[in-house]
Amino acid sequence: MILLNAFSLNMIAAFPVGISVSEILLDEARALAVAGLTSAVGHADTAAVFSDVLGVTVPSARTTVSLNKGDVVLVGQYRGPRLPEGATRLPDGATIEWLLVFVD
Repeated sequence: MILLNAFSLNMIAAFPVGISVSEILLDEARALAVAGLTSAVGHADTAAVFSDVLGVTVPSARTTVSLNKGDVVLVGQYRGPRLPEGATRLPDGATIEWLLVFVD
């Protein structure tokens, strides 16, 4: 499973597809992270914050993601003020919504 910090329709390899999204709890996201995720988190600061929140090392990886029918990805949707340069922790007032995106 791939870990993303954003989702874009540009990631879909071929259409038509259906896309469904389900929010999951932090504990569920942590369990997926511990089981093993491939990081496609493109910003080092975001990866550092994800590492802190999930309790596992999340490397920064600027990769092209191509999703096909049957793929599922975990998206950490950051909500809050712009991350300060060098951030390693979630700033006050910020949250991360953990979402599973299913390509049907």
